[in-house]
Amino acid sequence: MVELQLWIVIVVPILLLLGGGVAGFFISRKVFKNYLEKNPPVNENMIRAMMSQMGRTPSEKQVRQVMASMKQAK
Repeated sequence: MVELQLWIVIVVPILLLLGGGVAGFFISRKVFKNYLEKNPPVNENMIRAMMSQMGRTPSEKQVRQVMASMKQAK
């Protein structure tokens, strides 16, 4: 029978776990960046445009109130 050395049995799984963790980190980072590019977070200009489309001319106070309520809802 083939006798495995003890250090191979210990070191190889540890290296595989570390490599998988590093690869997973970079893959998830890339996926998240792509998601944010396609779906940017809401900002004040988007709120102004949305209110304008609804036929309202928003004041700065209304825009700030909507932003505050969105931040509070997170």
